[in-house]
Amino acid sequence: MVDESDEDLAVTEERRRYDRSRLIVDVFFDGNDATGVASTKDISVGGFYMNTQANLPQGAMLLVRIPLREGHQIVAHAVVIYCNPGHGVGLRFQGLSEENRALIESELGRD
Repeated sequence: MVDESDEDLAVTEERRRYDRSRLIVDVFFDGNDATGVASTKDISVGGFYMNTQANLPQGAMLLVRIPLREGHQIVAHAVVIYCNPGHGVGLRFQGLSEENRALIESELGRD
């Protein structure tokens, strides 16, 4: 028997256009009446999964700040694509700048 949440994750996995790499760092987020610190699970230039117990509904727009190596950081808008209540959310970057895209690729060793 397949759990409904497993089916949702499989569909989300199939919709990804970019390969994600494991990256665990703190993420600072603000939006949808919620502000906090969470951690990433994986990331790509398309988006990332954020571990959080905050109630962030699908479609919520967040401003995120992701610190990287050597004092670099990503500051970008991201929209909640799917929710795993009590565990985390899948986010898609919105309007990611070329500079931020290059920083993510460099962090993931793809430069």
